[in-house]
Amino acid sequence: MTEIRILPEVISNKIAAGEVVERPASVVKELLENALDADARKIRVEIEKGGRALIRVVDDGHGMGKDDTLLAIERYATSKIHHDDDLFAIKTLGFRGEALPSIAAVSKFTLESRPADVESGTRVEIHGGKLVHIKAAGMPPGTMVTVRQLFYNTPARRKFLKTINTEMGHIADTVAHMSLGRPEVQFRLIHNRRVVKEWPAVKEPLVRVIQVLGNAVKGKLQPLGASDGDMTVTGHVALPEISRSTARGVYTYVNGRFVKDKVLRHAVYEGFSGRLMKGTYPVGVIRFKLPADGVDVNVHPTKHEVRFRQPKRVHDLITVAVTAALKAGEKPIWSTRLQAEETTPPKGVSETPAIFKRVAKTIKTGLDRIDLPPTEPPLNSYRLNPHADQTHISPTAAEQTSLTEADPGVDLRIIGQLRNTYIVCESPKGLLLLDQHAAHERIRYEVFKKGVDGAKIPRQQLLMPETIELSFTETEILIQILSDLNRMGYEIEPFGGNTFIIKSVPAILGQVATEPIIKTMVEKMAQVGIATNKDAAVNEMITTAACHEALRAKERLHNEEMRQLIAQLMRCDTPAHCPHGRPTWIQWPISKLEKDFGRVV
Repeated sequence: MTEIRILPEVISNKIAAGEVVERPASVVKELLENALDADARKIRVEIEKGGRALIRVVDDGHGMGKDDTLLAIERYATSKIHHDDDLFAIKTLGFRGEALPSIAAVSKFTLESRPADVESGTRVEIHGGKLVHIKAAGMPPGTMVTVRQLFYNTPARRKFLKTINTEMGHIADTVAHMSLGRPEVQFRLIHNRRVVKEWPAVKEPLVRVIQVLGNAVKGKLQPLGASDGDMTVTGHVALPEISRSTARGVYTYVNGRFVKDKVLRHAVYEGFSGRLMKGTYPVGVIRFKLPADGVDVNVHPTKHEVRFRQPKRVHDLITVAVTAALKAGEKPIWSTRLQAEETTPPKGVSETPAIFKRVAKTIKTGLDRIDLPPTEPPLNSYRLNPHADQTHISPTAAEQTSLTEADPGVDLRIIGQLRNTYIVCESPKGLLLLDQHAAHERIRYEVFKKGVDGAKIPRQQLLMPETIELSFTETEILIQILSDLNRMGYEIEPFGGNTFIIKSVPAILGQVATEPIIKTMVEKMAQVGIATNKDAAVNEMITTAACHEALRAKERLHNEEMRQLIAQLMRCDTPAHCPHGRPTWIQWPISKLEKDFGRVV
């Protein structure tokens, strides 16, 4: 007797429903996609008890006649696929013909629809996958789908639903995601007969972004736009000061479809590289468009994941666009005309400040073709308050002058140093604290970056060569980028199997462990699933070097050293953040200071 049996249709339908319908928000997503495919311009979503009791989606799309309404509830019935080639050039949000019959299999389901050129619509009612009745319905043009008692016939699935508030939160997120992708459409969300949120139709996508993300991002968004042949990317990213503790603040769309794609997200993170602290994530809306045959959207039942034909090209275009948008919004908050003041060293003082000896050290390693700032003048004589404690330097009145008298455009004045860690300054906007380690780290990073990009990096032979062992996937990645690493100053050779031997490293990393850098680099490439270009390796290398060589906290600086540090920071391309993403300065506006001191009328 055979043990293999064909499942009854009622069970197979429930299994299919389990793949498509995970929770009430899944139902809302599928119904919204159908409404948008029907060219709806107004969509209303009605919910009761977090979707347990009722889910209703009403749209003003083109609607369906009686025959199409009946076919729409059949498995694999769709108007969007005609040939197998169509599966690889999908231009609609829905296409499989699974959504409606899957939802109807686990609920008390009603579908009502009417085209504009027909006097009455059609109403079809199904309970648990079984047809109850079909009849005419008086209704405006469009479609209304009502889902009651979701999972009433699959109690095991119903037990896995969370609280009403939790499920409603997922539904609200789903509607918000869909609205970001289609700003020209009006969305209204109602819960227990109360309007929870409404997103009016808008012409400018930026308005919809603010509608969804809130007024906190207003004035903090940078537009982005770039193209590469038949690929284009548009959208908005928030400045690094607006960040989240999770990755939920990044919304990515491919041809209008909201997706959770690791290539797209990694590209956004790369664009923010060096601008966000560890454990924080960016905020932005990325809209990517490419020909339909350049992306496969049929790789997951929920259609949240996609696969690109040219993932590296997609990744690089988004990274470039995000980086350019952020650079456009990063401007020093003080004058960029700050110049080093040429002064005569006091009697008996001839040495170069300690932090600039480190610049000289960089030159000695062979990076002498870097466009460094002019030779720094030696120390001025500064008189310190002998009675000050360890946390504060009290400059004399003469020292509390502009950073340079030769340039009247300079608008930042050094007051002193706090805890031998922060440089205290006065700016036209208020009080400014500058983190000396973060600032010098940014300076060193860009010095090294110029050396890597424009000069041959000198090598340092290892007295005892190191070995490194990788997984199979990581080995394949490292083999592909050995030539790039060689140009950076590494000498790495295969040593049999998945083992490599490291014979030399860049001179600037002579004191830094090499194995963690290489392993981290290839692990990230393996995780993202793309052969990232050498930029990732370069940034990993020079960020480590910059941090290792930078001025530390708790180091006392003279005013001239502080002034020269600021002068060099102002020449950086990205002065506002260290390579790890920490801010280099924080400012308190004068208005806040006056308010805190009760001086505001």
